[in-house]
Amino acid sequence: MKIEIKSEDEELIRKRLQSGAFRTVDEVIHDALTSQDAEEEWIKENRSAIDAKISRGLAQLDSGEGVSGDLARARLQKRKSTWLGKHRRS
Repeated sequence: MKIEIKSEDEELIRKRLQSGAFRTVDEVIHDALTSQDAEEEWIKENRSAIDAKISRGLAQLDSGEGVSGDLARARLQKRKSTWLGKHRRS
């Protein structure tokens, strides 16, 4: 099979090869396709849960239960800091 790769995709492939994680272009492409398949499968398996959470969030916003973007970011930053504190290597 012969394919044409855009220059920005070539750069991404070069970056992966230079990282040392892959030895060949074939490995990079195979990993990308495998990852894409896994992501699509995860979405299929979790579609109803994702839709339910979106619906619940929209209903909460409609009923005035939403929070400001600043508050949401602050909460996420706190959770991230807590998580990093627990998972940092000594």
